[in-house]
Amino acid sequence: MRLYVLPISTRRTLLYCQAGKLGGPASESLTWSGRIQSKAARTWSDWENKDRGWQRAVVSYGNQLLRRIPYEEWGLKSVPPLSQRRRQAELDRSDKVEVVYPKTLLQADQVSSVLRALATEREGLHRTRLLWCLVGMPITIPVALVPLIPNLPFFYLVYRAWSHWRALAGGRHVQFLLNNNLLVLAPNPLVDAVYAAPKPPLPSAPEPAAGSAPVASPGLPPPGAAGQACEGETLLLSQAEGKKLTLALGLPQLETELERAIWQVETAIEKRKAQVAAVDDAPAAAAEAAAAAAANSTSKHESEKKSQ
Repeated sequence: MRLYVLPISTRRTLLYCQAGKLGGPASESLTWSGRIQSKAARTWSDWENKDRGWQRAVVSYGNQLLRRIPYEEWGLKSVPPLSQRRRQAELDRSDKVEVVYPKTLLQADQVSSVLRALATEREGLHRTRLLWCLVGMPITIPVALVPLIPNLPFFYLVYRAWSHWRALAGGRHVQFLLNNNLLVLAPNPLVDAVYAAPKPPLPSAPEPAAGSAPVASPGLPPPGAAGQACEGETLLLSQAEGKKLTLALGLPQLETELERAIWQVETAIEKRKAQVAAVDDAPAAAAEAAAAAAANSTSKHESEKKSQ
């Protein structure tokens, strides 16, 4: 198994797991969970290939919803749940767990703290939302009475409940690896080369965007910033560089995760930048409005004097 710790901005990091399969006849790909996921993926793919109809509409709106699920949740979901068999294999070190990261952005002693933050900072949120999904499922059962169309709200809540459970399980697995010192650090020069490549200025905000604290990447400096921590938040990867990174690592399945994470972080930075600019412009706008009001008042007073 291999964990990838990839900074997206100076304050946010993507976690992705490339999970190898344990040997033996009881392959994890044959578990009930794996079969359900495969069946759901095939059904979704079939619906995507339809030209029209409610299935195509469901896929279109569904993909928009899926894109807005936080990338941190997707990252934790990529970490397999800690089964008893995998636990024993990792304790025996027969299943080595490597951590790939850019050493030009993350020091070796920072990797563990970043991983622990990613594994724990959203634990309470996932637990709460899992409970709300379970509470909401029975409420949606009457929708099944609608003919021809399946109970989509129910299946959505089922999926979100499973997603939150997988994120919780992935976070616990990462904590288990950290608590037992089972991680092998493996800085990758290919990753460093992508981050260090010359690039046009990327979006930044003078203050951290909403959702970036707790900080998963505490004050990482942008490349070329002389090692000084960034006060605000700066994007470190563009979409084009994300594709280069997946090609360099030979991980085509990572491309979707990076694309989603970069889009979410870039959107948050741009939104925060606009908010800060609006706050900075507010005093000037108020002064202009006051001056205009005063000018209008003076003009009105002079008009009244002339009319008299």
